[in-house]
Amino acid sequence: MSPKSEPEPKFVEYFRYSYRPFPAESEGKRTMSASKRRIGVVMDPIESIKPKKDSSLAMLLEAERRGAEIHYMLQSDLKLLADQALGQSRRLRVRDHEEDWFELGGEEEIHLGDLDVILMRKDPPFDMEYVYTTYILSRAEEAGALIVNKPQALRDMNEKAFTAWFPQCAPLTLITRSMQEMKEFLTEHEKIVVKPLDGMGGKSIFVIAAGDKNANVIFETLTDNGSRFAMAQVFIPEINKGDKRILLIDGEPVPYSLARIPSADDNRGNLVMGAVGEGRAISEREAWICSEVGPVLKECGVIFCGIDVIGDYLTEINVTSPTGIRELDTIFNLNIAAKLFDAIEARLDS
Repeated sequence: MSPKSEPEPKFVEYFRYSYRPFPAESEGKRTMSASKRRIGVVMDPIESIKPKKDSSLAMLLEAERRGAEIHYMLQSDLKLLADQALGQSRRLRVRDHEEDWFELGGEEEIHLGDLDVILMRKDPPFDMEYVYTTYILSRAEEAGALIVNKPQALRDMNEKAFTAWFPQCAPLTLITRSMQEMKEFLTEHEKIVVKPLDGMGGKSIFVIAAGDKNANVIFETLTDNGSRFAMAQVFIPEINKGDKRILLIDGEPVPYSLARIPSADDNRGNLVMGAVGEGRAISEREAWICSEVGPVLKECGVIFCGIDVIGDYLTEINVTSPTGIRELDTIFNLNIAAKLFDAIEARLDS
């Protein structure tokens, strides 16, 4: 049975009606469950996003509707002074408009620990600059801010490598510096996918079949001639039916996936690489994968995550800045950011 024709899981009906899309302006703003929240966001330049598709904007719109005070920062705005995590912040107002979606106020230096919540939404690459940023956020966490997602989890859960903690869910995977071991892996399995450990959006992902004379140069490039780790996975032919993004909030899945179907001239299921998004109810197998992964994520302080599933297999666990909110909201008339903020507020009130 194809994923498209699989019956919806029983909990889909509950999820669909357990919260509504955000109200119209005439219905008034939501109120936060406590006094007015102060929310920080660390992200890429807001002027460069695509508002129609941007998950960070979806979160900020929900924060705005709940009356939060939003503080906008770039990675370069953060610093440590002695043991104090500080940020050069600008007050941010957002609106759901494709041409005019934000307004910035004046700059002020703030103690990051004084914020109620900090959304860490800086896109990869996950390089040492990213790691240094998590150290600053760890000090903010120590000072009282809730970081989404927990800085230690960001450091520990490499989006490609963390599937090794769930071998029962993932395709056979090799992470190595050795070009020879990659060659042998290709010989044994005949068709494989190879990729760097720090990329995003489908960049530098290659599908290689046995006998491909480009294989050696690909291995050389990805491992930098054996000086860097890279990943190889057994190829999953069901990629032609879509690379499915499933979002989890506090360990529980949104019961719909965004299946990203590669274009006719590409193997990659990434929207930025030309894949087409299609909404689907998650299957029983996908719900099982979520039940294996979700509790671990929750225990480790990952409130918002996006896992990738191809066929029956978990291929990535995205904890840095997962996307897919706006597409799923549009297709299924949801407000995923509302569910996320409900989870955040539950953490703050506990």
